[in-house]
Amino acid sequence: MKATDDCMQNVSRETSDRLHAYAALVRKWNPAINLVAPSTLDELETRHFADSMQLYPLAPASWHHWVDLGSGGGFPGMIVAIQAADAGESRRVTLIESDRRKAAFLSTVVRELSLPQTAILPQRIESAPPQGADVLSARALAPLSQLIGYARRHLRPDGIALFPKGARYREELDAALASTAVDVQDFPSKTDPQAVILKLGGIARV
Repeated sequence: MKATDDCMQNVSRETSDRLHAYAALVRKWNPAINLVAPSTLDELETRHFADSMQLYPLAPASWHHWVDLGSGGGFPGMIVAIQAADAGESRRVTLIESDRRKAAFLSTVVRELSLPQTAILPQRIESAPPQGADVLSARALAPLSQLIGYARRHLRPDGIALFPKGARYREELDAALASTAVDVQDFPSKTDPQAVILKLGGIARV
């Protein structure tokens, strides 16, 4: 998959080193806490990493706080944190993950990869303090209608959400738009011809 290869290769040496270190940690911890499906572990970089790396360029250039919901093994939130660190920008990334073992893994990654602007919040999304995020993301977490509810809690009024969705995204989108009004853009996935990344704005308005 050329797009996937390009996504992984067109990075700095510092980002490449962090990604390799991250991959090693995922493979080390995965047998104990199932961070990713074992069947996908051999394609970690070309599936989970490259898929997550697509979100960063879609965010507004002016963002200061990015919040990733239900981060699990860190996709896409930890990839975003690595990309932000390499850019040398003072940007905060918060990963919300209620599973204590996965949160412990994410904290280990933050420490070992030297990502001081990245915080791990081991709480449930619906009970975590409102984050006032400029950008919100979630991957393979919940139906779009539920994600929009989470976004209303954690986004700034002018914030945007980036949600990767699979082949049935249109059904989820139609169901969500039946009960709420949001601004929607969709971008074809570079790693899956049937998938898209939905960019939603106007979520926090009443």
